[in-house]
This record gives sequence, C-alpha cells and structure tokens, in this order.
Amino acid sequence: MNYRAAKQYIVKRLSKELSGQLHYHGLHHTLDVLRMATVLCDSEGIFGKDVLLVKTAALFHDAGFVTNVHSGHEAEGCRMVQSILPDFGYTQQEIDQIKGMIMATKIPQTPGNLLEEIICDADLDYLGRADYYNIANSLFEELKAYSILKDERAWNQLQITFLNNHRFHTRTNLAHREPVKNMYLKKLREKELSDQTEDR
Repeated sequence: MNYRAAKQYIVKRLSKELSGQLHYHGLHHTLDVLRMATVLCDSEGIFGKDVLLVKTAALFHDAGFVTNVHSGHEAEGCRMVQSILPDFGYTQQEIDQIKGMIMATKIPQTPGNLLEEIICDADLDYLGRADYYNIANSLFEELKAYSILKDERAWNQLQITFLNNHRFHTRTNLAHREPVKNMYLKKLREKELSDQTEDR
C-alpha cells in the first residue's frame, strides 16, 4: 500500500475540486481529521498498517464532496476509494476496511470496531475543543450557502439536538472531549431559554 502517493493524489484533488461554498467541509477539515485520527491511533494503541488504513480513511472520508452535494457524500467517497485505491496497491480487504470507516462517519455515526470509532471521533473532535465556536460557525455558513438552514435560531436548535444525541466513542475522547462538549451544550440550552424569554 502506497499511502504517501494516495495522500498526495487526494489532497491535490480536494484542493482543486471542492466548492468554495464548503466553509466547513473544505480541505482544512480533512487535514484536521487526519491530524486527530493520528493522535487517537497513538492514544488508543493502534500501530502499523492499521494506522495507515485509518489515515487513508481520514483523507477520503469527505472526498465525495467533490460532487458538490451534501446528501450521500459518504457513499460517493466509498465509490472513489473502490475506484482509486487499487492503483496505489491497496488490497480489497484493506479497501473494505476503509469503506467501513467512511460509512461509519455518516450521521448518526455507527462505528462497529475501534478503527471506526477513531475515525468517527476524529471527524467530530472539534465538538469538545476550544475552537468549537469558530468551526461550528463555518458549518453554519456552509449550511446557509446550501439553503439547508436559514437563520441563527434554527442553527442553535439544530446544534442542541445534535450535541444532545452525539456521543464520543474512544476512551480518549470520552475522557477529554465529552465534558467540554457537554459544557457547550449547556451554554446553547441557556441561550435558547434566554431567546424564548425575550420572545414572550
């Protein structure tokens, strides 16, 4: 498996083909997920070839966005992986593992093993980080650009529902990200109550 060549290939495509409307799902997000997936592999005791599989899944998990559609980008990414990765020496078994990781990130997340848990937690790692507000705002701008959301009130309600239903999976993120995420959820609920009071 030639991970380095596969990385060079997809990073080049993402840098050229992703829409400028993808304020959140841009190349910067993919590289952030790659970084956090690498950190999580180390902290969760994943080594060797499995690390390369996780890192490949991180690089391709949102590659389906080159089609410039929100719905179904995970399945599109899997089609790309199936078509492209044999050229870089990945076996069918390895490709199937990568596709499993990509599909596990589909909301609601459904990881079935530790590698899938790692990619899921890396994908939404920002929910429990200090840069949560900046990254969340970029997603809000993206959803407005695609006419998925209209205003901040709807966005706050969506975030409350999303954060309330979300759970981290790895021991690392349950310990380090879940408490911070719950703090943000509490603040969003307080803001919603304040907004409702003002409306009365």
